[in-house]
Amino acid sequence: METSVPVDWHVNHAHKKQVHEHVHRVLEGQCRPSSTRHSLLARLPASSRMTQAFLWKDLPLPNDIFRYPPPFGFRGFQHKAEELLKLKCKVQVPSRKSSARISTLPARRTLSVTLPDSESFPLPKNTSEKCQRCVVMGNGGILRGLELGTLIDRFDTIIRLNSGPLGEFSIDVGNRTSIRMSYPEGTPLHWIDTDPHTLFVTVVYKGVDVSWISAMISKLSVSLWDWLFFWQNVPDHIPLERHRFRLLNPLVIRETALDLLKYPPPKPRLWGKDQNVPTMGVSALNLASLLCDEVSLAGFGYNLSQQGAPLHYFDQLPMSAMLRQTTHNVNRETQLLQKLVREGAITDLTGGGTLLLLPQLNTFHLETLTFQFCHYCQKVTLE
Repeated sequence: METSVPVDWHVNHAHKKQVHEHVHRVLEGQCRPSSTRHSLLARLPASSRMTQAFLWKDLPLPNDIFRYPPPFGFRGFQHKAEELLKLKCKVQVPSRKSSARISTLPARRTLSVTLPDSESFPLPKNTSEKCQRCVVMGNGGILRGLELGTLIDRFDTIIRLNSGPLGEFSIDVGNRTSIRMSYPEGTPLHWIDTDPHTLFVTVVYKGVDVSWISAMISKLSVSLWDWLFFWQNVPDHIPLERHRFRLLNPLVIRETALDLLKYPPPKPRLWGKDQNVPTMGVSALNLASLLCDEVSLAGFGYNLSQQGAPLHYFDQLPMSAMLRQTTHNVNRETQLLQKLVREGAITDLTGGGTLLLLPQLNTFHLETLTFQFCHYCQKVTLE
């Protein structure tokens, strides 16, 4: 029976201890260079060996990027996309050096572009010889009470999605954010990442999203006309330096949908929509494989049989809210994650996304391993 308030959530102490031990083993084990991407490439076309994580101003947009509409490409929005990549304005940047893989900047005083070029701002994997570990943080209720925060903060790169908060929840999810990956409606109305070196990665789901990110980068107002196309309130300001913004290459979404999840190619429909849009979480997994050597997940998974369980770690939405979404094929994504964990391509730190495939976590009930990872749970019209 659906409830408006989740059931009381209690974490078994023994379970929490075993999860902590599992994460310790991941962090202290031998890091395998390029292991996750190598595993994914076995499922991807040969052209994916050339996939860039982000779009850069000095690299031309490939023609294939206009084959499909957002979020799989930029069909119908070529002019908008090209103009975004050419945005220019002077930005003062303090001269400094950093060993952080994500935040490495050239030691210079000014930047002449809003979105960087590929050589001035190399991808994280090119800035360090050290084998790097990413963790993609889901927003699921399974994180509540596990107190993994200090362990999460030990990963080299931490990717957070949408508006997943820190602050009072940091004991469970940590304090650091290397990348916050979101789309307009999923972005926090009030910015929550205190690290000025955080990158904001924008995912384009509809044409107006390009206009919005252009306004955020340029520190301009969003037009009244554009506001009409958002299905809920979106931020009117993101307090990051202009060079901290990135535009996700839509080929990352397309690979996730068509090649990893084996969805059919998108096609025009008079009404309704296909269930072929991957969740932000699985898309972030593909992105992480381009940035780091090993990828782990935390806070992934659905257990729709426990409809009163908490959907997120930070609010009171019950799991039953997932039943109202029609965009994502949750079962298909769960099957993919199970296979990737079995193959050793990724590691599931909390177990919810892979139905207890983690070692030494098979003695606990499913109700202790529930969570959600959806980039929205309300009706969205994709342009």
